[in-house]
Amino acid sequence: MFRRILIANRGEVVSRVMRTAQRLGVEVVALTTDADKNLSFLEGADEVVNLGATRAYLDGPAIIAACRDARCTAVHPGWGFLSENPTFAAQCEAAGITFVGPSGATMRQMADKASAREVMAAMGVPTIPGSDGPLATASKAAEVAETIGYPVLLKAVSGGGGRGMRIVRQSGDIEAAFDAASAEAVGAFGDGRLYMEKLIENGRHIEFQVMGDARRAQVLGERECSIQRRHQKLLEETPSPGLSGESGAQARLDVSAIVVRACEAMGYRGAGTIEMLMDSEGNLYFMEMNTRLQVEHTITEEVTGEDLVQRQLEVAANHFLPDLNAPSGASIQCRINAEDTAAGFKPTPGELTRFELPKGEGIRVDTHLQVGDKISPHYDSMIAKVIATGRTRAEAIQAMKDALDGLVIEGVPTTAPLLRRLLDLPQFNDGATDTGLLERHLEELLA
Repeated sequence: MFRRILIANRGEVVSRVMRTAQRLGVEVVALTTDADKNLSFLEGADEVVNLGATRAYLDGPAIIAACRDARCTAVHPGWGFLSENPTFAAQCEAAGITFVGPSGATMRQMADKASAREVMAAMGVPTIPGSDGPLATASKAAEVAETIGYPVLLKAVSGGGGRGMRIVRQSGDIEAAFDAASAEAVGAFGDGRLYMEKLIENGRHIEFQVMGDARRAQVLGERECSIQRRHQKLLEETPSPGLSGESGAQARLDVSAIVVRACEAMGYRGAGTIEMLMDSEGNLYFMEMNTRLQVEHTITEEVTGEDLVQRQLEVAANHFLPDLNAPSGASIQCRINAEDTAAGFKPTPGELTRFELPKGEGIRVDTHLQVGDKISPHYDSMIAKVIATGRTRAEAIQAMKDALDGLVIEGVPTTAPLLRRLLDLPQFNDGATDTGLLERHLEELLA
């Protein structure tokens, strides 16, 4: 195992990774910027390096230099920022620093969404009908759209989080949508290339958690992430209510087997997630692969008893994975963000003047904040992740209701009240979730 690692991230990510690393006897070097330097959780790190500039979390060379200066032999990238940046992974490798994640080559293969589709299709993973690779022009996009049929979805090749994405419902709109999506992708990712998929409206967003050691891969069940707004996840659960009954159980087994074969074929190392979309007929289609740990990894940990950060570190240190635990029970995660839901989910930076966390059996809260800490306007607005686990989905829902009822946050508006009302929605309790559920009931939930 490593003696000393640097966590190339901020906030809750650092707090989460640090907890496992220090339990394993690994010293932790945390990064900060001038905007973050007063956060109280940093006191728990063995060393803190201030990179200064607000955007320094994206400065790969500066992070590698900090790693060398702090005598770290490995970098854990967390999620977000440089966690899926193949150039940064390659820079670490060139500097003799272990990148806790897949190789730069694997990341590059999966970072290009169009390439990832082709790779997965060749390995037998079902993909949504769409273009063969990036689209050179709006005219080419129009040709493909006529072939697969409207509505279609234009997506950035290097995209994520809904940026560089446009729905097109008729041929007359495709040129403007193509130009807008490409311009947005250039601004967000420095890459304006687009590809196209047939639009599956109100599908279910289901992702499969994989862990590999470059020798073999294992799937630790799936998570449903259909409660979203503008492609941003707000609530995740496992197992997916969309994979219930005998047919669902068989689909889970079939897809898991395909995912394992695909990951073993590419010699996948570390944690990863195969994100899929289920249509109204129950067909599952590959969307993309996230070559990192996910924000919602917590619920998989709760139903398997595995510490996925520990497994990441072990694999990065060239240990083989043991047989991982199969999932049992049900778990739900709510993302508590500092956002004004009535004002279009506008981020609301500010100081936490009161912050009381729920406790009890089956309740877990991951956060890096305390009373008096400030939520910065420069970064993600997440305050905490509340996780509730039970023997059944009904038990997990009730535990989450109790947890949110016991959560007290003052100083900033949050998403917690909206999510608490969502838990009472009959459609949610019936498991009839899809990516359009929240938007369809938003006015009702905000009333």
